[in-house]
Amino acid sequence: MKRGRVAWRGAIHEVMDAGPVGASPGDAHFRLANRQLVDPREAVWLPPLAPTERPRTIFAVEANYADHVRELEFKAPDRPVIFLKGVNSLIGHRGVTPRPADATYMHHGCGLAVVIGKSARRVTRADAYEYIGGYTVANDYTIRDYLENYYRPNFRVKSRDACTPIGPWLVDASDVRNPMNLRLTTTVNGTLTQRGSTADMVFDIAFLIAYLSAFMTLSPGDIILTGTPDGVSGVHAGDEVITEVGGIGRLMNTIVHEGSGDAEAPSPPTSG
Repeated sequence: MKRGRVAWRGAIHEVMDAGPVGASPGDAHFRLANRQLVDPREAVWLPPLAPTERPRTIFAVEANYADHVRELEFKAPDRPVIFLKGVNSLIGHRGVTPRPADATYMHHGCGLAVVIGKSARRVTRADAYEYIGGYTVANDYTIRDYLENYYRPNFRVKSRDACTPIGPWLVDASDVRNPMNLRLTTTVNGTLTQRGSTADMVFDIAFLIAYLSAFMTLSPGDIILTGTPDGVSGVHAGDEVITEVGGIGRLMNTIVHEGSGDAEAPSPPTSG
């Protein structure tokens, strides 16, 4: 089963399952759970999480694909490199993401997002999959200009408004036979820029759940962004970016101008 959510005519609606698992909504009309037929131009897609699944914590795993580690000319980490993201960073399918005016290099990052289904604490790797509610597609944008370094990205990188599209669907975990063997691709304006497989993760999904739950409780709705393969490329205002995870969905996003970017952010206080 897969679930989607949209805002339409002043209310939030669940989108009816429309086709096989992994299919994504195109430009055709679609039906809500109440059978109402909707023109896609009149609806706004939302992150596919119910109000009761609103994440308490969003984790982003860095340098978690062997080919991406080589692309960055890094040494593979011996333990997961994980950062937190604000809920404000999430937007839905067909949403727009601002590119700061002062940015010289902003790039996409296709990845599989794992959504926790029930409270998890001190979970073993063997039992980890029992705690997954479902999977969705994520595109974790990064503005390289704001990175202190890859192992310490600040909040201007990881928690920017609308810089993490997810969706369109949340696919039930039981419908995904092997999440560690899914194809990932990104196209920018129709040109393939990124291709990989979840099989190339340095730390697999079960390890990540066991690792995190060893020292903190994971709650229903929490999201783990499991990283991105190599092939990240720059994006600019007007670009249409499509990230796809085989069997999960096809997520579309458009880049727009943000205006002054962070140019008006206050300067640190000075002494004296």
